[in-house]
Amino acid sequence: MAEPAAAGTARQRLHRGNVAVVIPALNEALRIREVVLDARAHCDHVIVVDDGSDDDTTDCIADLDATVLRHPRRMGKGAALRSGFAQARRVGAQAVATMDGDGQHSGADIPRLVAAANRHPGCVIVGARLRKRAAQPVYRRIGNDFGDWGIGWGCGFRVVDSQSGQRLYPHAVYTLDDVPGEGFVFEAQMLISAARRAGAGVVAVPIETRYAGAGAPALMRKSHFRLFHDLRRITTHVVAQVWNHGDVVTEYRRCRARPPVIDDPDGEFAALPTRTPGAERAG
Repeated sequence: MAEPAAAGTARQRLHRGNVAVVIPALNEALRIREVVLDARAHCDHVIVVDDGSDDDTTDCIADLDATVLRHPRRMGKGAALRSGFAQARRVGAQAVATMDGDGQHSGADIPRLVAAANRHPGCVIVGARLRKRAAQPVYRRIGNDFGDWGIGWGCGFRVVDSQSGQRLYPHAVYTLDDVPGEGFVFEAQMLISAARRAGAGVVAVPIETRYAGAGAPALMRKSHFRLFHDLRRITTHVVAQVWNHGDVVTEYRRCRARPPVIDDPDGEFAALPTRTPGAERAG
């Protein structure tokens, strides 16, 4: 099994100056200013993509040191991420960290994602909501577990929290052309394309679970993710991807035989692996 660092030429070490943060935003006036300031404290390049908001999202951050792109109408999270990736490429970012605009992700986790990316060069790093998981509604937890099962099948190896919007994409992944899927389907497809086209592994870094409702640390809007509607779309899309890769039974067995990688130096969830399963081309 190939080490991810061994593939290709030597990679530039990631740091706050060469990682761009992309924040897709739809009607996020409630928390967007706080989110941008939080991200800016940890990265020099912050890109907000306003996906046709009809509130004061852009006005709230007009005076901040961030690049703001605006879609004339709502085009979906996939389109917002594509716009952000394109801007990151224009400024020469070596990697892109993503976080949602509703405040559920902490900018303080960005350096942890970057550190994990330097330990696992070329891999996608996912901020996996493993800490305080009891705060996540049971139906969302079941839905996320089902999504992990299907998306892992599509990737060719098991993954943790495939629905998380806090990720770090290496240059070879965020610059992939013609990644299919719209809305939340795009994020699922990014993991599959990373594995199948870029030969990238997927590594989980434990982060806290933050949801709107009683006990939440701050006021948060209701999620744009519609569990049954969006999960059905993701499932339909992933099934087609799995089918396209040929022998579905063989692919399933291959996936189940390759456990997820959790980068947790503290050892709370897993010991830090010395090798990264899934780092070689998945097919």
